[in-house]
Amino acid sequence: MHFRPALLLAVCAALPAAAARAGTPAPEAVSESMPEHRLKEIAEHQRVLFADAAAQGKDMDSMALKSGVEQLTNEYESLLRDNPEFAAGYASYGYMLWKVSLRKQAVAILMKANQLDPDIPLVKNELGNYLAEEGKPLEAVNYFLAAIKLEPSEPLYHYQLGTLLYEARDDFLKSGGWTRAALDHSIQEAFRRAADLAPDRIEFSYRYAESYYDLQEPDWPSALKAWEGLEARAQSDIERQTMRLHEANVLLAMAKPDDARRVLGAVTDPALESQKQKLVARLAPDAGK
Repeated sequence: MHFRPALLLAVCAALPAAAARAGTPAPEAVSESMPEHRLKEIAEHQRVLFADAAAQGKDMDSMALKSGVEQLTNEYESLLRDNPEFAAGYASYGYMLWKVSLRKQAVAILMKANQLDPDIPLVKNELGNYLAEEGKPLEAVNYFLAAIKLEPSEPLYHYQLGTLLYEARDDFLKSGGWTRAALDHSIQEAFRRAADLAPDRIEFSYRYAESYYDLQEPDWPSALKAWEGLEARAQSDIERQTMRLHEANVLLAMAKPDDARRVLGAVTDPALESQKQKLVARLAPDAGK
């Protein structure tokens, strides 16, 4: 199991939120129960463990991290033995197991959490991920939709829905429950929603812009605006030039070779030369203009 440092930090951030969404009351609302207090302590232990691992560049091959995860497992098991109906505990435990790639164990725990409390969006999302990986997209989509209904402001849920609908597009079309037009709309709308909810996450905005290529009938002027918007937000010169390659590609699709040639003239990074030349080749019939 290889656990990238960036994902370790994601676990640290997600666990307290998962517990809260799983039904842990706000401190000002009611007194904190003993199970809730213990779960907060476990989540803090986990945060420190994974944050340290991320800072040191450790992965799951690290004996220290393996030992720490085993200790966390023991803490969760003790908590749940004492509180077998504590849905938030199962949700957080299952999420931790999922993120350290113990998928089968995680699914069993998450299913228990879902049985105890069917309104935990994090649990719905992870069960959707499992079903998608098991090649059951028609079942997975219902879990993603349920997660979105429970927490519509979480951009990741929309992004994962879009990804599932795109990657399993043939399955959805064969099911007879979707038309190509409806599927195209749902895919793009999911990516658009993710991008709108997390404008600082360029990967979401990038995938939204890419989604225009996936449409049976692309709206090229809108696609061009999307790529130009990403160029304006780019954090480095190579990012800006990458967006220009997309702009040129869209301009060629719009039958605007002169504009495409102008945009390609601003792509000078050697790392992008191969992609640039593929687009230049498409300009060849217009080279004399």
